[in-house]
Amino acid sequence: MQAFARDWIANWNRRDVEAVLGHFTDDPVFISPLAATITGEREVRGKEALRAYWKRASAQSTSLRFDLIEAICDVPAQTLVVFYRAEKDGAARTAVEIMRFEDGRQVSGEALYGAAL
Repeated sequence: MQAFARDWIANWNRRDVEAVLGHFTDDPVFISPLAATITGEREVRGKEALRAYWKRASAQSTSLRFDLIEAICDVPAQTLVVFYRAEKDGAARTAVEIMRFEDGRQVSGEALYGAAL
């Protein structure tokens, strides 16, 4: 799970949406307050909808950089919490993503964002 968190950060820093999506099931649920600004809903359901959201969001930003602060995993619960610093278009804040897995595939995620740094 620690290696997964490092790879997840690296994939986002390359803006490799397909690599990020590669770990998801076909019917995941992703919750983010930022999704509402692009899709009109804070909940995104399904891999294709998630792909469309992330590609659209990525196209709207000029720069994106994540730095891993901590990854905390609960292996029996198949849950990973990634705490990171997110810098988008020159504005930085901390963020947390709670990722849930089943049989090694991500089934859900929720993004939570802190105040601007």
